[in-house]
Amino acid sequence: MKTIELRIDLRVLAAHRRAVRRVARLVRLACCCAGALVAAGACTTTYHVSEAHVEPRNQMPDRMGELRIAGTALDSGNVELATTLYEKVVAADPHSVAGLTGLGDTLYAVGDFTRSAVYYERALQSAPSATAPMIGTARVAIRQRRFDDAISIYRKVLALKPDEPLASAGLGAALDLKGDHIAAQAVLRQALKASPGDPGLSVNLGLSLTLGGNPRDGANVLLDVTRYPGAPPQARQDLALAYGLLGNPEAAAAILGQDLPKASVQDNLRFYEIQRDRMARPATPASIGSGATSSDTASGTNPSMTVR
Repeated sequence: MKTIELRIDLRVLAAHRRAVRRVARLVRLACCCAGALVAAGACTTTYHVSEAHVEPRNQMPDRMGELRIAGTALDSGNVELATTLYEKVVAADPHSVAGLTGLGDTLYAVGDFTRSAVYYERALQSAPSATAPMIGTARVAIRQRRFDDAISIYRKVLALKPDEPLASAGLGAALDLKGDHIAAQAVLRQALKASPGDPGLSVNLGLSLTLGGNPRDGANVLLDVTRYPGAPPQARQDLALAYGLLGNPEAAAAILGQDLPKASVQDNLRFYEIQRDRMARPATPASIGSGATSSDTASGTNPSMTVR
């Protein structure tokens, strides 16, 4: 009888041990689950903190989009929209170089050169080495006939960005308007090696050759530009000048008639005849340059340098 009772006790003890081991496994599993929940909670917290840091940066793409739209609007002649967008950018960031330069460009587009120079200067105060406001300042200097200032600024830009098309075209224009056609042509030819076919450089080179006493070479350069349907009207006007100085008023009239009324065409033809007579007489390069780029005709559409 005692032997049977001992066997029963041993069985109970073994069952008890198995139960204890199951409880231990459950406890370990619960600890692992709790740890996983804690880790998940930590990840969630980190994610939300990261979002809080990223959110302000989302304003930057919006601002870049506004700048792109403003630039497109200005290029298409919608100065009012461009001004509104640039003002919005500057209101958000008073030191925005792109925004301040853009406002300078809008004022330049409407002929308010004095106020445009103020915005270019503000942009340069924020970024003294920014080339865009430098070019804007140089353009204003050309419009105000401060050619030496323009030449100095353009050379500074080109020291920072060699053969930059806008600066090279502007420097060529400033040199031409000062009467130094040889130096202008050297600058423009060098820039065209780096930017072949650039219309601004090509138009200025063609006009420089024409004003420098080589209208035939100028016409050849300008023909390469005007043969494309999207050629700017200025290229056609400069080509008309070249033909006029070559003594071919019929060709000049046919070209001018694409953009001007008949009365204005006749005004320009008379102007070309005057210039042809002047160039036939001995004259200094400065007098030739100033005569060919004056504003004597009633139409006010005389060829001029590309100052973009």
